[in-house]
Amino acid sequence: MHDEQPPAAVEVRGLHVRFGPVVAVDGVDLVARAGAATALLGRNGAGKSTTMRVLAGVVPPTAGEVRVAGRDAVRDPLGVKRAVGYCPDVGGLVPRATPWEHLQLAARLRRLRDWEPGARDLLERFELGDVAHRVTSGFSHGMSRRLSVLLAAFHAPDVLLLDEPFDGVDPVGVEATMDVVADARSRGATVLLSTHLRELAVQACGEAVVLRGGSRVAVLDAAAMTGEEGARAYRSLLD
Repeated sequence: MHDEQPPAAVEVRGLHVRFGPVVAVDGVDLVARAGAATALLGRNGAGKSTTMRVLAGVVPPTAGEVRVAGRDAVRDPLGVKRAVGYCPDVGGLVPRATPWEHLQLAARLRRLRDWEPGARDLLERFELGDVAHRVTSGFSHGMSRRLSVLLAAFHAPDVLLLDEPFDGVDPVGVEATMDVVADARSRGATVLLSTHLRELAVQACGEAVVLRGGSRVAVLDAAAMTGEEGARAYRSLLD
């Protein structure tokens, strides 16, 4: 008997996204399963962030089928937004609000109860406890990245989308993000993580989807992309 695979929490078939004459995503297929972490790898402009925005319900697909946590991204973008936790590649924070106020707002919007102990724990884990009541306009890029990851994971979503979570982040932030990914997987959630940092991607994820020029060029076990041999294999896919 064969072990049954976990259900697919994210299913993308023939995804195309155009912005006027610009083709950002050109026929991407993607399947991500419950309890698994999948990396989207590729250079800047490969289509990673646009794909993530579609999965988050922020950008509608031009063509193709996209289902996230059982919801159709075209017919039910609000349902998709409710099902995911999304860390965008840039922005997403309110400059005049503090981290604690961001958490308060998220808790209110999602009608979370007894959220404060978990919020304090996350702030400490990401070493943001000391600045919990400082406005984010004075935050460094790395601090803002840490807060964005924290907010994405805060409500324990079914699907966690982390777009460039390691960009400009120090080792503490990297470790905390790795813990968040591991925690999500352990409770059966699905994680998609986009990055151009191959070493961290293979450390966090079990599978890697490589994009180039808006198209999928490979799906590989993360273990196949480790070390110098993995680096060479990855570079060959990008050239």
